[in-house]
Amino acid sequence: MTHLDISAPDVEGAAEVLTPDAPDFVVDLHRRFVGRRDELLARRRTRRSEIARGGRLGFLTETGAVRAGDWRVAPAPADLQDRRVEITGPTSRKMAVNALNSGAQVWLADLEDANTPHWRHAQEVLGIPYGPVRATVLIETIPAAFEMEEILCELRDHASGLNAGRWDYLFSIIKTFRDVPGTPPLPDRGAVTMTAPMMAAYSDLLVRTCHTRGAHAIGGMAAFIPSRRDEEVDAKAFAKVREDKSREAASGFDGSWVAHPDLVPLCREVFDEVLVGPNQVHRTRDDVSVGADDLLALDRRPGDRTPDGLRANVHVGIAYLAAWLSGNGAAAIDNLMEDAATAEISRSQIWQWLHSGVSLSDGRVVDRELVDEVVRTERERLGADGWHVEHLDTATELFRRTALDDDFVDFLTVPAYDSVLAAGG
Repeated sequence: MTHLDISAPDVEGAAEVLTPDAPDFVVDLHRRFVGRRDELLARRRTRRSEIARGGRLGFLTETGAVRAGDWRVAPAPADLQDRRVEITGPTSRKMAVNALNSGAQVWLADLEDANTPHWRHAQEVLGIPYGPVRATVLIETIPAAFEMEEILCELRDHASGLNAGRWDYLFSIIKTFRDVPGTPPLPDRGAVTMTAPMMAAYSDLLVRTCHTRGAHAIGGMAAFIPSRRDEEVDAKAFAKVREDKSREAASGFDGSWVAHPDLVPLCREVFDEVLVGPNQVHRTRDDVSVGADDLLALDRRPGDRTPDGLRANVHVGIAYLAAWLSGNGAAAIDNLMEDAATAEISRSQIWQWLHSGVSLSDGRVVDRELVDEVVRTERERLGADGWHVEHLDTATELFRRTALDDDFVDFLTVPAYDSVLAAGG
């Protein structure tokens, strides 16, 4: 077995996690799955290239038997029957304490988007009984929306449900169709809500798929962070959260995610008003009929591309990257808990607008000069506010490069990793 040496600064508690067997475990996982992983990544790139050349996404013909089959996922264990409110966030000590004391039924410890890989996962090898590890899969890419049945089928002994992740899903749509001829660039990200036809189709199909197969459908994240100092801002935000959660509950979702403990009572109240038992899995949504055209209705959505939307993309993108570089993968920006997905939307949307030559609502064409002007302004604003000033220059350059370069970087965190390693991690 290949040996793994770990060279990094000391971290409190590291010895309890990185025991002598832990590196060997990671190496064994890599050895077993690296070939298949690389094969799937290559297929993903090939598929994207086919779409860019005029290909079309659709439900897979080769897995038609799965979608037509009579099968269900394994029943959820008792502790996962009621999931009406789940709180999620980074794996920091403070978040762990707050989450466990929040009153939510479930804490989803986010080891992905809400974490930065600073130095401060396999049943058979570890001897764990078969079946206790359950996965809720985030359907956060447009190709995955066409393969929900297949995903649940593959994981049927371990699946507990699917989640509708709005921001990641929008990022995937932009990324997948960014340079496809005839594809209309999306408007401001805030304008593409879950009521847009393509988003409603995605949401309804997820509920129907989950409940047909006996799995839970979990709604999206309520990312608002109460200020506790501005009652007017809080009132407006709580009203929007209530509206969104009411839509989810009425659509058949079994629960939803919140980013802050103060949102737990509101989310619970909304689902309490609709749920008769612990969940709504019995609602199979036979009224739902979603085809490929419904999921791909990018031309049927409200909203404009506005100067404020451009500014917001730049502001959030740079601010998030600066926080990420400082070690915080879940950053409260303008009273919203932002993770990597929102930064990805921000820079990819600017890339698409720029390379499509679109105009904003005030008539200005989105070009490099305009974007650079906004980048300079927002960098100055963040600096004046004292926002992670030691990382602002690097964050600004990373954002600018991934938003403006002709070559589209698949994930902005890839070049950001290089910055972390260069700084000594």
